[in-house]
Amino acid sequence: MSQQQISLPAKLINGGIAGIVGVTCVFPIDLAKTRLQNQRKGQQVYKNLMDCLVKTVRSEGYFGMYRGAAVNLTLVTPEKAIKLAANDYFRHHLSKDGKGLTVFKEMVAGCAAGMCQVIITTPMEMLKIQLQDAGRLAAQQRIPGIRASGKLAPTAAVLSRSYNTGPSSPARAISATQIARELLHAQGIQGLYKGLGATIMRDVPFSIVYFPLFANLNRLGKHSEDDMVPFYWSFISGCVAGSTAAVAVNPCDVVKTRLQSLSKGSNEETYTGVLDCVSKIMKREGPSAFLKGAGCRALVIAPLFGIAQVMYFIGVGEFILGQSPFKLYNP
Repeated sequence: MSQQQISLPAKLINGGIAGIVGVTCVFPIDLAKTRLQNQRKGQQVYKNLMDCLVKTVRSEGYFGMYRGAAVNLTLVTPEKAIKLAANDYFRHHLSKDGKGLTVFKEMVAGCAAGMCQVIITTPMEMLKIQLQDAGRLAAQQRIPGIRASGKLAPTAAVLSRSYNTGPSSPARAISATQIARELLHAQGIQGLYKGLGATIMRDVPFSIVYFPLFANLNRLGKHSEDDMVPFYWSFISGCVAGSTAAVAVNPCDVVKTRLQSLSKGSNEETYTGVLDCVSKIMKREGPSAFLKGAGCRALVIAPLFGIAQVMYFIGVGEFILGQSPFKLYNP
C-alpha cells in the first residue's frame, strides 16, 4: 500500500463506474428500505420488501422504484471516490516502511474516510429520501380511515405541493433540484445538511467496521505476498464486509432516515434531534424498530461495495488512463 501512488482521477472513474452499476442494480431495494424504515406502528402500508416493491410497481409504475435515483447516480461518483481514496490515503500515511497496518490503524483510517465522505453523503441522502418516501405518503392517504396530517417542515413548500394530494389523485412529480432550491432559499446550505450528526453516526462506524474487515478478508485470497487477489475474491470480500457493517449500523440509519424526512404522514411524530428521535422510537415502537430495513440495507450495500472493490482492485480507472494493465487474475 505504501508503494502505491494514489491517483484521484482513477479513483473517480472507479467510483463512478462502480456507483452507477451498483446503484442501478440495487436502487429499488434501497427505496423499499427507506419506506419500511419510515413506517410507524399501526400505519403500515407495506408488510415487507416484496410487498413494498409489488405495491410500488402497481401504484407508480416500474420507474416508480427508481424515484430519487438521479440524485444518487449524480453524487455517488464523488462519494465513492472520496471514501475509497481517503481510506487509501490514510492507510498510506499510517503505514511505516511498507509494513502492514494493525487493526487499530485500519480502524483509524476507516474512521477518517467516513468523516470525509459525509460532505457528499448528507445532501445526497437528504434529497434522495424525500423522493423515495413520496410514494409511501401518497399510498398512506389512500388507505381508508387514515387522513393526511399535513405535518411538513415549514421550509418545504415545494414538498407540500407534492405530498398533499387527495386520496384519488396521484402525487405530482417533484425533482431533487426543486427540493434543493427550496431548502437553500429557506435555510441556506445547512438545510441540505439536516441530519449531519446522524449521518456521521452511521457512516463513521460503518467505515470503521467495513475497511478493516474487507482488508483482512481480501488478504485471505492471496496465496503469497506477491500474488494478486482474484477479482471474484474482492467481490465476495466486499459483499461480506459491506453487509456486516450495514447491519451493525442499521439503528443509526433508521434515526438518520427519520430525521431527514421533511414530510410526515398521519400521526407521525417530528423530532428535534438525534436523542429525541432515539427516545421517541424506543418509547413508541420498541427496540425492534431500530432494525427496520436491516435486511434491505444488507442487500443494497453488499453488491454495491462488492462491485466498488472489484473496480478498485482490478484498476479499471488506472487502465483507462493508461497507468497500469487491466487484470482479472494472475496469468
